[in-house]
Parts: sequence; structure tokens; C-alpha cells
Amino acid sequence: MSGIQLLTPSQRTLLQGVSRLGYANPFLPERVELERAVLGGEFIEGEPVWSYQAEHPEPRENVWRIVAKLEPLVEQLRGRLGGGAAAHEADLALYEDAALQLLYQRCYAKFYDAGFGSEQANPGRWRFYNEFLAGWRHFLAIDGVSFNERDPRHTFAWFRQIQRAFDITFRDIIGSSLPAARLRGAVWQSIFTHDMRRYRRTLYARMGEFATLITGPSGTGKELVARTIAESRYVPFDDRRLGFADDGERVFLPINISALSPTLVESELFGHKRGAFTGAVADRRGFLEMCPELGSVFLDELGDMDPGIQVKLLRVIETRTFHPVGDTAGRQFRGKLIAATNRDLAQAMRKGQFREDLYYRLCSDQVSTPSLAEQLAASPGVLRELVFYMARRVAGVEGDALAGEVLPWIAENLGTEYAWPGNYRELEQCVKNVLIRRNYRPAGGGGEDPLEEFANQARAGRLTADELLRRYVTIVYSRTGSYEETARRLGLDRRTVKAKVDAALLGRLRQTVQPVSFVVS
Repeated sequence: MSGIQLLTPSQRTLLQGVSRLGYANPFLPERVELERAVLGGEFIEGEPVWSYQAEHPEPRENVWRIVAKLEPLVEQLRGRLGGGAAAHEADLALYEDAALQLLYQRCYAKFYDAGFGSEQANPGRWRFYNEFLAGWRHFLAIDGVSFNERDPRHTFAWFRQIQRAFDITFRDIIGSSLPAARLRGAVWQSIFTHDMRRYRRTLYARMGEFATLITGPSGTGKELVARTIAESRYVPFDDRRLGFADDGERVFLPINISALSPTLVESELFGHKRGAFTGAVADRRGFLEMCPELGSVFLDELGDMDPGIQVKLLRVIETRTFHPVGDTAGRQFRGKLIAATNRDLAQAMRKGQFREDLYYRLCSDQVSTPSLAEQLAASPGVLRELVFYMARRVAGVEGDALAGEVLPWIAENLGTEYAWPGNYRELEQCVKNVLIRRNYRPAGGGGEDPLEEFANQARAGRLTADELLRRYVTIVYSRTGSYEETARRLGLDRRTVKAKVDAALLGRLRQTVQPVSFVVS
């Protein structure tokens, strides 16, 4: 070995920042801070979180500035290693992380152009693997140097997963508010866990064993979250045929439990044998059997599942086996299970309507979708982003013109304080109604009066102590408009009041309750 050291102190500091950045959750505010630390004075200020901007959808310029800093440095360090430079294990790991980031950015556009569909549409789209392999060998197959990443096929598959997961999450879960950013960040963790290094080493092959439970109000995009997680799973790459293992497979199989009778839910999920029940005129494979190893079964409205089916689903999670209706032969479930509900499962368990053991089998990974009111309370400008996004999806090339009609219509007819009780689904219907009739009528003025709803649920004993406090604090705050005055009236600390105010309920109350002015003596 020569006496040349691989890294200078300043290079080591730079690559330490690059390493932390490479394994960070891209959708949380910490990502932006890490970019700032790497670029210093070259950092371009922008939004506090990385989100799709409806009118400016291009990615952040800071990414390409970091790549421009890495290109010459990684080549220089590769030359030093080839020349026998001395390197501690920690410095080799920093070089490896930087080289991987550089390779990923070189492949990103090609992965994006390859798309998400079946390979049959373009059987040659993965031929750029050979270009990737040449780069991988150049940076990570140096004589006499040992790196952690020794399988280029795994690296290529991992890169494709990162690109696909980022693009789907970035494209479909929009909004620049912190609640939306936290949702994107939570989805990213459901895919990769909080420790992407561990994921890259071992967990990539085991994430299908963990069920995911998605909770949140109706109309907040729970199925969208489920589809994002399902379509972002790790898929092995076959370098002999230049293809991925999921090409042409159906990877997302959804069942809406509330839309079917228990008998049909059981049949759809588990399958049945001919003659198992009236109308079963032939054998039928259920979704659990049809689901490939890299696929996911999505149970929407899980809280409405029949108790008898809950028992069978618990067995699926515990043993990964099931029996079709009317069949004694067992089957193997190979995929991932994702479930969603807008019901309060804690309350359902107390009432004996939902099994505790099933809940605890499902809750190893939980994602909560925020209401539209929560997003707007945190960032009112999100409404504009969402309207542009939905208008483009609804009207195509006429989308921007439609958004220009919808936004002033909402401002004039619903106002900025409208709570959107139907959440994103209601906003989309509003966009469609304005497109067709230039008008939109909210259903029933937004549902049951929130004060009557609170009183009815309190009388029926359906609220926990925390729910009771949260709703009552919100009601009083809606009248005072002040954390301090609310705290004084209720005998609570101001910080407690601020933490307990429910943004969604507050939006509904503001449509029916006028704030009362007060004077603090």
C-alpha cells in the first residue's frame, strides 16, 4: 500500500454529509437540511419539504448540484484506490456510498423512461443494465479492495425500487403541508423501514412478511397509499434475460369489504370449491391464492369484516396458510397483506366487534392519512395545488383552465373556512361538478352538526377520555379563538390546549359557531 491517504479531512466531511443524505427519508424536512449541509453556500432555498408542485413539478435543483460535486471527487478517489491508497474501513464505506449515489443518479432518467408497466410493452427497456454494470465495475470492482455491495444485480434492483417508490409517492401523494410530508415519509418507511442500510443488507427480502394497517377518515386516500406501498416493493433482477421478476404480474389485488356480503368477501379472499354454497357452480381461486409472492392483497374497510372471517384472516397472518371455502386442502399465501379502515378499531375492540389478536397482528406497521382540513390548516396554499392536480387528471390538457375556474368558484361559494368533510374525494367531486355544471352542492351542508354529534356520542358513552377532552377543548377554542383564554376557562395549560385542538373538527365548527370576542384583564 502507498502512503497516500484516500480522503482529506475536508473530503471526509463532505462525504459524511453525502452518506447521511443518501440514506435519509427524502420526504421529511431533515432531507432539506442535509442538502443544505452538503452544499453550504451553493444551496438554493425552496420549499421546506420535497413535494410535487402542481405549477412547477420539476425536481429540486439542489440534487443536481450535489451530483456535480460528486462526479469529479468520486473519479479522483477511484484513481487513488486503484493506485493503492491507504483507506480505513470507514473511509471505504464513505467512498462506496458516494459511488452508489453517483451510479443511481446516472441511472435515474433511464429507470424513469422504462416506466412501471409490463416488460412486454418494451422488452428491451432494461438493456441499459449493461451500462450500469460497466459503471458498477469501474467504481466497485477494484483489485485488492473489498466493498459491502458485491452483487450488481441486487444494486440494480434496489436502485429501481428507490426510483419507483420515490416517483409514485412524489407523484400521487401531493401537498406541500407538513401533514402531507409526514404521510409521504410514513409511506417511505413502510417500504424501506427507517434504516435503509439494514433494508439493503437483509430486510428487502422480508418486507412481505409484515402487514400494513392504514387508518384515517373516509376520502383521505387510503387506497392510494396502499397501492403506492404495493407497487414499490423490491423485485429481483435477472441479468440473464434482462428482466425483473414481476413483469406482467398483477401486484395489487383490492377487496372492498363493506361493498360485499360476508359470503362473497370470504369467497373473494379465500376462494371456494364447487358446491361449497348456493351459487358456487365452479371452483374459484381467491385473491390470497392468486397473489404472487411480490404482490399485495388490500383489504379496504377492514373494520366492517365479519367476525368469522376475522378468525380466518388471523390464521393467514400467523401461519401464512388458508383453506378455500369447502376445501380441506391448505394453500400458501405468499404475498403482503395491506388493510385500511376509517373506523376507530380501539372502540370496536372494546365493543367486541373487532378481535384484539387480529389488530395486534396487523399493527406492526401503521400509516395514518390526514384529513384535507388538517392539510389546509397547516398550509392553506395546498388547496391550489390539489385543485390543479385534480383538474389535470380530470380534464387533461384543459386542466389548467379548469383549475382557473374552480379556485375562484370555491372562494366565492364555499369560502376559505369550508372544512371539506368528504376530504380529497369531495374536492375531486367539486372539481368534476364545476367542470360539468359550473356548480357544486355539498351533501347535507357537511353532515351532522358537530355539536349535536359530540353530545350524542358523549351521551352514548362512545368517547374515550382523551377523545372527550380533545373535542371539548376544540369546541371551546372555536368560540374563544385563543389558546390562552381556552386554557383559562378549562383550567388547563396553554400547551395542552394547543396539542388537543383537532384541526378537522375545528374546520367544521367554524361553519356553525361564531367566535366570541373576549377581553383578558
